[in-house]
Amino acid sequence: MSAKHVIVEGATVKCKFSVEPKTDKLKVLSQNMRYANDKSAEKKLIATDKEIGQTLEKNTFGKCKMQPNGSGDFLPCMVIISKWSGFYEKATIEQNKGKLLLDDSKATCPIGGPDCISVDKHGQKAEASQQQNRKSDDATMEAVNPASDNKTFKEDDEQENQTLAE
Repeated sequence: MSAKHVIVEGATVKCKFSVEPKTDKLKVLSQNMRYANDKSAEKKLIATDKEIGQTLEKNTFGKCKMQPNGSGDFLPCMVIISKWSGFYEKATIEQNKGKLLLDDSKATCPIGGPDCISVDKHGQKAEASQQQNRKSDDATMEAVNPASDNKTFKEDDEQENQTLAE
């Protein structure tokens, strides 16, 4: 089993009934206190199973295969999420009593039915920090980026921390 990621604001989702493969970005509207991913913990709100209703940026995936218009075409999709499944049961955000969404969570739309909306990208991005650099292996860092001098960077970082502590 591969590692699962917590879904954060900006994650992209898609519907299996979209005529064109379109995605839309998730907005976290149910809570404003718990963040994940970024090193300063202030940019990426954690998404929960309480992200219900019109909680996407555009609230559409284009044309919907479940809504034929009678002339061989389809009506536009109007996303309204009614519930989520596949969330992480062992953690709850106090503010909204919501369970964390994971990259394999699915959403239900009244038109598409249960689990018709899935996560395309979880929204998290790797972001380097000084703490990660301190823990890094110099030989590996040199192999990954031969132009950098990781050992000198660590020494400079240690001197800066000593100066701040004094």
